[in-house]
Amino acid sequence: MIHWPRNSIVGHMADVRILVVQPSETTPVGKLGDWLGESGAELDVVDPARKDLPERPDEHSGVVVLDGEMSATADPQHPWLGALRKLLSTSTSSGAPVLAVGLGAQLLAMATGGRLRTRADGPEAGTLLVAKRDAAAEDVLIGPLPLTPDVFQFHREEISTLPPTAQLLAASPRGENQAFRVGTRAYGLQFHIETTPEIVRGMAAADPEIAATMRPGQLEEEHLEQFHADLEESWKPVAERFFELAATPPEERTTTRSLPLA
Repeated sequence: MIHWPRNSIVGHMADVRILVVQPSETTPVGKLGDWLGESGAELDVVDPARKDLPERPDEHSGVVVLDGEMSATADPQHPWLGALRKLLSTSTSSGAPVLAVGLGAQLLAMATGGRLRTRADGPEAGTLLVAKRDAAAEDVLIGPLPLTPDVFQFHREEISTLPPTAQLLAASPRGENQAFRVGTRAYGLQFHIETTPEIVRGMAAADPEIAATMRPGQLEEEHLEQFHADLEESWKPVAERFFELAATPPEERTTTRSLPLA
């Protein structure tokens, strides 16, 4: 378990501890970890293949689940997937704030009644845009985003059916279920917001088959630097709002923008 340090200047909010489940060295917490740490969170980063996951998030203020190169249905090869789905299920039902990215979003969907499939038209990959749906307007995390924020895509499976209680928050021309909320405070993002240019190049090197479907020039340094500057402008405030949600007492939390954010 890796402990990220607390930010001592944030007073009582420094008590916020977030469990970060990182299934792969290729897709670390990256900039998302920086943003949460700068907000004042203490991050407990866990590799689920090496350390048992808790069944409930009782010792943490929120849960972040990152991406991985494995399929969300590859339980025989990765038996910890079942424990991670269990954690996502109990976190969602208890109302704990959850932010699940990539594989994490697919596992969140599976854990709460959704379905997956292999993409019929091949991988979705590259520096792309998603579009907010009307229902996102009043959502506490997604609502303040630009209408079409930058994201990084890198996946060959997708969520075909959202869970029954889910609210779709963002879509794209090549993938309908891009961002969603299950219940009141569990968020799934099919795409990446946590990457850096180095992480993107590492992902491309680890899976050249997916990387080959990206548009020409997308791995060039100048493009990645500008893209990630735009990415941070849109998504750092989302990480800050997730921290604020985790720092808010459970009885005061809400999913609408009426939440008084610090």
